[in-house]
Amino acid sequence: MEKEWYVVNTYSGHESKVKEKLELKTNAQGMEDLILRIVVPEQTEIEFKDGERKEKKKKMFPGYILVEMIMTDEAWYAVRNTPGVTGFIGSSGKGTKPFPLSPAEIDKILGSMGMSRIDISNELAEGDSVKVINGAFADMYGKVKTIDVANNMVEVSVDLFGQETTVELELTEIQKA
Repeated sequence: MEKEWYVVNTYSGHESKVKEKLELKTNAQGMEDLILRIVVPEQTEIEFKDGERKEKKKKMFPGYILVEMIMTDEAWYAVRNTPGVTGFIGSSGKGTKPFPLSPAEIDKILGSMGMSRIDISNELAEGDSVKVINGAFADMYGKVKTIDVANNMVEVSVDLFGQETTVELELTEIQKA
């Protein structure tokens, strides 16, 4: 099975508590290989109050969190039965498993938060094979030459007209091959 992103419905205002409880449950039950990342979608907004600049975190989707997981019966049950969770989005109920978010949808959400669907620290290393999924080099395969974590960019060596060419791509434009 493949890891994918799912939208989980929570009580509004309890997103951070649900994230914390789900992380504790994941660690306690040894499910770190099934439930990989839990994200509360937030954006930083800048407010000017009384002439002072203040940054404020605002939830992008109140009442929802994003969970990157491998959808097994065990992981599905663990998430569904976490206190504060009311269900998955994309499930018709009656015990059916939900549909995951598409890569384009999750890239847009995580990208607006300065994150990537690819966990650079654990998933991507120099020399790894990747497939380009967007842009002028779509459907081409290559090898990672360098990784720029700060800017979410990678340099990938692709075969262009029989010649090895290095191109700079955003993390949202590639997937691990």
